[in-house]
Order: sequence, then C-alpha cells, then structure tokens
Amino acid sequence: MLARDRTRFAAALRFALASHGDQKRKGTPIPYVSHLLQVAGLVLEYGGDADQAIAGLLHDAIEDCPGVSEAGLRRRFGAEVARIVRAASDVLEGDTPRRRSPWLRRKLRFIAHLRGQDARVRLVTACDKLDNLRSLLADLHADGPETLARFRGTPAQIRWYYEEVRDALGRELPRRLSRELDLLVAELAHFVPRASPEAEPARRRPARGTRGGRTLPSEPSAEKTLTAAPGGAARARRRSARRGGPAPSAR
Repeated sequence: MLARDRTRFAAALRFALASHGDQKRKGTPIPYVSHLLQVAGLVLEYGGDADQAIAGLLHDAIEDCPGVSEAGLRRRFGAEVARIVRAASDVLEGDTPRRRSPWLRRKLRFIAHLRGQDARVRLVTACDKLDNLRSLLADLHADGPETLARFRGTPAQIRWYYEEVRDALGRELPRRLSRELDLLVAELAHFVPRASPEAEPARRRPARGTRGGRTLPSEPSAEKTLTAAPGGAARARRRSARRGGPAPSAR
C-alpha cells in the first residue's frame, strides 16, 4: 500500500473508531470495530485496492452511525469510497440508525440492488458477509440455535437471506472466497432446516379437546369400554346391578 493510501487508511480507521464508538457486535461484548478490521483485511487479502479496503472499514457507517452520510464520506475519503459504502449499506430512503424500515423490506431491496452491482462493490460485500457468517457459525457451534434469537429476522429468514445474498454475489468472486461462502451457507442449513422470507405466524395453542385444530374423540367411559369388549355387556349389567342402577341395555 502506498504511503498516501496508508495515510488515508489510518484516517478512515480513526473515523470508524470515533463514529462507531463503543458499539458491540450484536448480542456479544465484542467491540464492533473488530468486524470492520476483519472486513478490511479480507478485502486486501482477496486483492482489493485501498479504496475498497477503506470502504470495508466504513461499510456500516451510514447504516449504524448517526450523522454519517454519503456526502460526508465523499468529502473526507473520495467519491469511490463513498459510492461503495452507499452500495453496501442496508438502508432505505429516510432510514436512520435509530429508525429503520421493516427488516424484510430492507433485505429484499438490498438483495435486488446487489444483483446489479459491479465487482468492486460485490467484493467488499462478500467480505462483510463472510466475516458475519464465520462469527455466526462459530457462535452456533458454541452456544447452539439460541444464538439466532439475537437477530430481528426469524431463523428461517436468516437462512433465506444468506442464501439469497450468496446467489446475488455471483460466481466471479475470487475462488477461495467463493468456496468458503458456499461452505458456510451450506453449514448454516444444518442448524436451520427451513429457509423462508416470510416470518412464521405465532403458533396458537389448540383448544382443550382438540389436536392441530381437529376435535378429538372423548375418552370412552368405563362402561362403554366394558360393553364393547367381547362378553362385556353381561359384565357391565352385573357391575351396574351391584351398584343398584339399571343395566346399560335397559337405559
């Protein structure tokens, strides 16, 4: 990396540290900046240039940091960095870090938008999703499926989202990056057996005396059971006679 680019990269890291502050990775005590550094490192590892690495450091700044805008990034770090960060952001018009559009609407838009992006944007996005999947799978192995409760989407939606993003990224990524994404998406399916964009409706408890919405037959009385058994009618009449009541056949 050239001296000029090292200076820009250091400035971007300082900006990311100041903007993200003490944010943590969702549901963990891990400083969020660890993710930003991982993404920038992966971008460089897979052949990205300084602008892409800086965009890796800043890829969540518009989405998660109050006061950060595409125009502000353009002034500080140049048009290409700002373009990549905006393209990699999961936000709709009017969204803010504190008030966002519904989860599914944002994800559908992001996936559709990603399909039309160039290779430079897709590399940064792929590195972001790779680090997310690595962390998610490590937590699933360590803590089990309850890990998924920390996310806004249901488990089925989370699996659907990563499968759709992987498809939208295409097959022109660096081979090793592409292969690891495929392996991790497949591994996620072992923990989540179903993929769907729709939230699962809340399951209603069946009413008493029903199962799955079907009325259950009532339990047979002792006398009916006796009567239905071979030779049971006579035994039922004798039992009833001992109690002083009429025999079943006489009622």
